[in-house]
Amino acid sequence: DPMKFAQIIGFETERLEGMQQVLREAGQRRAGRTGGPTHRMLLKDRDKPNHYLAVIEFESYDEAMRNSDDPETSKLAEQLGALSIGERVYINCDVLESGELK
Repeated sequence: DPMKFAQIIGFETERLEGMQQVLREAGQRRAGRTGGPTHRMLLKDRDKPNHYLAVIEFESYDEAMRNSDDPETSKLAEQLGALSIGERVYINCDVLESGELK
């Protein structure tokens, strides 16, 4: 079985609601299509105002790379970039363990 893959994206914005709207619309366009992310989580940094982390999980690294090559993904990145302050930080991770504890 391929190992699951997650990308963590750190970003700053003063326009979080706009970003969430863009992400919802992208999710609706993706509904029913195979591939793409399987899970996402949005975290707000309590210690740094306007700083957030998005964690996006895929079935595999290869699936994430296929998703990155999708023109829809480039369009989404461009829209989110326009709502961000400064550069985004990307961290690529292999998922060793994941599960609900409660």
